[in-house]
Amino acid sequence: MAEKLVAVKGMNDIAPPQSAHWEWLEDTLRALMARYGYRNLRTPIVEPTALFVRGLGEVTDIVEKEMYSFEDKLNGEHLTLRPENTAGVVRAALESNMLYEGPKRLYYMGPMFRHERPQRGRYRQFHQFGAEALGFAGPDVDAELIVLASDLWAQLGLTGIELEINSLGQPAERLAHRQALIAYLEAHADQLDEDARRRLHSNPLRILDTKNPAMQALVNAAPRLMDHLGAESLAHFERLKALLDAHGIAYRVNPRLVRGMDYYNLSVFEFVTTQLGSQGTVCAGGRYDGLFEQIGGKPTPAVGWALGMERILELLKEQGRLPDAPVPDAYAVVPDAADLPRVMPLLRALRAAGARVQMHAGGPDGMGSMKSQFKKADASGARWALIFGADELAQGHVALKPLRGERDAAPSQAAMPLSDAQAIAARVRAH
Repeated sequence: MAEKLVAVKGMNDIAPPQSAHWEWLEDTLRALMARYGYRNLRTPIVEPTALFVRGLGEVTDIVEKEMYSFEDKLNGEHLTLRPENTAGVVRAALESNMLYEGPKRLYYMGPMFRHERPQRGRYRQFHQFGAEALGFAGPDVDAELIVLASDLWAQLGLTGIELEINSLGQPAERLAHRQALIAYLEAHADQLDEDARRRLHSNPLRILDTKNPAMQALVNAAPRLMDHLGAESLAHFERLKALLDAHGIAYRVNPRLVRGMDYYNLSVFEFVTTQLGSQGTVCAGGRYDGLFEQIGGKPTPAVGWALGMERILELLKEQGRLPDAPVPDAYAVVPDAADLPRVMPLLRALRAAGARVQMHAGGPDGMGSMKSQFKKADASGARWALIFGADELAQGHVALKPLRGERDAAPSQAAMPLSDAQAIAARVRAH
């Protein structure tokens, strides 16, 4: 016997009934994006490795440790399975000259890949949904994206999600803060852990986001980026806060919120929860006005966010907000396989009329007993059984037998003409 093959660790199948929850969430997101005027963009899963090295930063955790990169055997190109999609969106916008006719509001969804230790809500293949607004410079669109995400939580019925915001200012302001931060940390080098010492001169801002409890007092007393911001950066942040206040959206200014990619500037934000353990961030983003220039374009303002689909579904499950998986309206019970040429066209007509109908499928020895068919009809979750017995078909009828709530109100089965597919479909679809 051949060795049994299984999926790569951290890359999971999504099968029924869980896949129905994914479809429901995806449909909810698409509808919300349409109401805000965001349109779908689909980019390749594989991109040039240089896109992420230049876009995310060479010393980020993603580029240093987590990317699935390889050399194409045919032409020697260095390629990477996308670990995130903002850089890909910007690459696509530049390559197609997408902003020639003006700014664009876009959204995407799909799998991303990072080589990290699988844990709750965090996988090597994971799925992101993202919203990106390209070509907009003002804080009004920053606020719009935050309001959009807040509307999503309300529509999904999720509670306990809190918003944290911060400003990273502009590059020159970050440089002044960086120099002050390095000097402060060097003066307390004996308190730094191994990871902080490694990042001290390459990416000291990320040290502020440490989860090491022993370093919290040190980090809390570190120089604050907010104290190095100029008038324009502060004004942008104040206008953002005023717009959030106008919407009644609660937030907390978190001066340690820095995000994990180098391309961010000005507004950054995260939606967090305490209900998913250490993986508490469910949606995060910010402004990245310098990313276009980093990957070969002209300076272009842009802002966006991404959410983890697995984490949202996990939170929906935690809060009991997942809908029931869809079930058939009716299950067709067909005692004699010889009647299928007459039955199957009617079932097709019922589906065309909007009814969800599942047909019992037989085997080489026939369709099976009525008892076994009714057992499968009940297990399907269908509300009605459509019985195509010899007597019913001889009279040009199908018998409708209630399997769920109608059972007590109408215990006996009713007959309906085979010729009236619309009426049958309306009956089985009615609640």
